[in-house]
Amino acid sequence: MPREYQTRKSLSCALAMALLGSMAQAQDAADLAQELANPLAAIISIPFQLNYDDNLGPTNEGSRTTLNLQPVIPFALDNGANIITRTIIPYIWQEDVIPGTSQHGFGDILASAWYSRTTEADLTWGIGPVVRFPTFSDVSSKTWAAGATGIVLKQTGPWTYGALANHLWDLESNPTTPTNVTFVQPFVAYSTENAWTFSLQSESTYDWEAESWAVPLNASVSKLAVINGKPVNFQGGVGRWLESPDGGPEDWRFRLQVQFVVPKG
Repeated sequence: MPREYQTRKSLSCALAMALLGSMAQAQDAADLAQELANPLAAIISIPFQLNYDDNLGPTNEGSRTTLNLQPVIPFALDNGANIITRTIIPYIWQEDVIPGTSQHGFGDILASAWYSRTTEADLTWGIGPVVRFPTFSDVSSKTWAAGATGIVLKQTGPWTYGALANHLWDLESNPTTPTNVTFVQPFVAYSTENAWTFSLQSESTYDWEAESWAVPLNASVSKLAVINGKPVNFQGGVGRWLESPDGGPEDWRFRLQVQFVVPKG
């Protein structure tokens, strides 16, 4: 067999293998992107989420920037279920929320844990406790609170949709911040074969003490990339406050997020 022919054949095989490898990586990325749209996915991830809200305070001249560290850590159980934990650790900078002043520091830490299962109909649900730990900073409620949290969702083709909810009550006889609040987060996401995900969700809170709603509607776009062999999910989003309590944020809000993913072993 001529050497030139052998060389061309070897080169063609190498190109075919590289193409197949690239296609497999792209499919893996697309599958992982859709898994990340599931809050109950058994994946270790470390998101850093930056939020900006404006028009706060009695004069509507305040602003608040919040950086949330939100590690998600799953634990597999022998019965096929999972325990999914998520801790939200916020660092907050705010200006003129109290006119003429500024505050910054760690906000209250919110820790949730869900016992999660997926049914034969591919419906995933989770239920468990939620606890708020006060940090006693200038941006803390200075009040312990706890309650229950639940999630239900379904993934059909490229679509993920469902809702997360929790309710918190204060745990003190004389709380600094009386707490009786319900949080509801409906969400829908569409993931593409190119590892893009388009999401729409709300993070609505009803304060039973103040009898008031805070209702933002958020839209976001994320892209899963592989950097030095490690998957990283980048997200940008914009929202609009549909309803807000007195002194709460108004008009537009903005969000940036980078999510570091620990691949399954």
